[in-house]
Amino acid sequence: MSPKRERRAPRRPASSLAERWTVVDGVDVFYRESPQPPEAPVMLHVHGFGLSGRYLLPTAERLAGEYHTLVPDLPGFGRSGKVADALDVPDLARAAVRFLDDRGVERATLVGNSMGCPVICEFAYRYPDRIDRAVLVSPAGGLFNQPLRRAMGQISRDGAREPARLMRVVTPDYVRFGVPSTVRMFRALTTYPSVERLLELQIPTLAVLGDRDPLMPGPARVQEVAGQTDNHVLVVRIEGAAHAINFSHPGELANVIRLFMHDRPIVDDPDSPGHSRVYEIHRGTHHPPAKEGDAQG
Repeated sequence: MSPKRERRAPRRPASSLAERWTVVDGVDVFYRESPQPPEAPVMLHVHGFGLSGRYLLPTAERLAGEYHTLVPDLPGFGRSGKVADALDVPDLARAAVRFLDDRGVERATLVGNSMGCPVICEFAYRYPDRIDRAVLVSPAGGLFNQPLRRAMGQISRDGAREPARLMRVVTPDYVRFGVPSTVRMFRALTTYPSVERLLELQIPTLAVLGDRDPLMPGPARVQEVAGQTDNHVLVVRIEGAAHAINFSHPGELANVIRLFMHDRPIVDDPDSPGHSRVYEIHRGTHHPPAKEGDAQG
């Protein structure tokens, strides 16, 4: 693809975040950023399989005034340029840290969805001094999503449970990513030790699951995995949510993230009473205990 096509901006801005370009290791990278970054910790949002960061924007926008928010399209995805070789999970983790290098960011909290969660786990494993906290929303890529035929069936069922408007956002991304890249990326995910990396995390970690997500196992299996070892993981469920929680339930998710960042008890979003109930299903022994007091910190 030519540089001119690579840097073609959206016809209309997709959100209130500023839309910008940079070059990382010779590849054009498209990203969104808090228009007036506050003097606050950096929060990097990492997208899922075959997608751009566009569908993460509803949640990212709600946090952009409180955190210096960055939402890139990783190399090979969305509007960012292609790379010479197919990327795997460690490559994407390296691309994320190189993007932070380019932005002059020393440390950040990473918020991911689906495939973005293994990328964050690898980021924490390889660059532990660069990450403060991890937020894993609908983590995917484990045995429950294998083989590819099963994963495609799960994705198909999930599509019927997501807001109809999500398809208008993600379809161009899937078309741009293409079938060959999909097959290669899926193979990379199936060889990645997702559960092992998750349980090895040494930082406060929030996992957010939807109770209607067909890509995730049931609560009993989640609790079994989470309880395999002493860990730093807090697991929260959102009733009524499927896989793309960052898009479908941004108010509830942003509320949970705020509470997690301040080590507050997990409670329902006060601005959405009765819409979706949220509750803890696991708090690792090494996770910071919830502080009582003002839930909003």
